[in-house]
Amino acid sequence: MAYTIDLADAARRHQQAAECLHECEPSCRRRDVAGYLYGLAAECALKQIFLLSYRGRPPENKKEDPLYAHFPELKTMLRDGAQGRHAEILRRFAEDDAFMNEWDIAMRYAPKRDIPDRLVERWRAQTQLVMSKMEERL
Repeated sequence: MAYTIDLADAARRHQQAAECLHECEPSCRRRDVAGYLYGLAAECALKQIFLLSYRGRPPENKKEDPLYAHFPELKTMLRDGAQGRHAEILRRFAEDDAFMNEWDIAMRYAPKRDIPDRLVERWRAQTQLVMSKMEERL
């Protein structure tokens, strides 16, 4: 099945699911999984902002396309390829060494002990910030 791309909707969905897992009753609470979803939400939000100002043709190789990249490579691609009226905000996130630092798509395979709450709390706050910037631009 082919899925349509709606990055803003995906960002909102991942953030909402992360919040549910982060704040639910203790027996169901999974902050480690919430941390993973915060990262996906932040990626989708940045990609949505990128799409709003992208003027070029998509690269033929998916490895060169920011829409298929994950942190930290996504930040490098946005820093180097940001253009148009949203370039400044994209670069601000991309050049911030602390933004989504230590988040990695490979954490989906990691044990819970490898995903500390202090990182999840930081990713949560950073995701809220990038989500608000996305919503301002829609």
